[in-house]
Amino acid sequence: MPKSKLANKKTAASTQQYLDIAEIKDDLVVLKDGTMRAVMLASSINFALKSEDEQNAIIAGYISFLNSLDFSVQIVIQSRRLNIDGYLENLLVKQREQTNELLRTQIAEYREFISQLITLGEIMGKRFYVVVPYTPEGKGRAGFFSQLGAVFSPAKVIRLSDATFRKYQERLLARVEKVTSNLSSLGITAVQLNTQSLIELYYNCYNVDLAYNQKLPPTEKLSVEET
Repeated sequence: MPKSKLANKKTAASTQQYLDIAEIKDDLVVLKDGTMRAVMLASSINFALKSEDEQNAIIAGYISFLNSLDFSVQIVIQSRRLNIDGYLENLLVKQREQTNELLRTQIAEYREFISQLITLGEIMGKRFYVVVPYTPEGKGRAGFFSQLGAVFSPAKVIRLSDATFRKYQERLLARVEKVTSNLSSLGITAVQLNTQSLIELYYNCYNVDLAYNQKLPPTEKLSVEET
């Protein structure tokens, strides 16, 4: 095997050792310390367009939502360059199917305009995520020096048996249901990401530039090497 390939494989394995994620299984993220996470994609509210009374009601509802939780949640706002490749591909299909020459030309010009607008304008899209954790009893928050040491050393993987995983899964999904219900009362729709969506999310987070040009294949086509 060429030296360059050996070096790349060694680098990839080394990088993986420092990630907190042990596996993504049954729509949940299992971390190397044995804790679990569910990630939910949430809709947004245009707060600025609401009346003062509506704004006050939303604020009061959000405070009530936070006070109703007996566990922590993480709210993440992600900004990424807007990707409309699927939309452009659909337009191309419509263009080829169109029998009217004038309409076919108009679709082609519109497709070119949208493509240039996205490229030149650097239009950004925002997504809102709510991360719901589950930490088994006895696994408290690590101290400052423990967290500092984890930065410079690979995390050790704690393997969960299937029975333990199912027990934790049941408790975590109960939390997800509670968060979903409370957000719904605010007019926010939250949907739990499935395994494929979670893999794509973390792939895009850790490979920002690469992910825009090189799409991730479906889960069933992925090949994962054990380390």
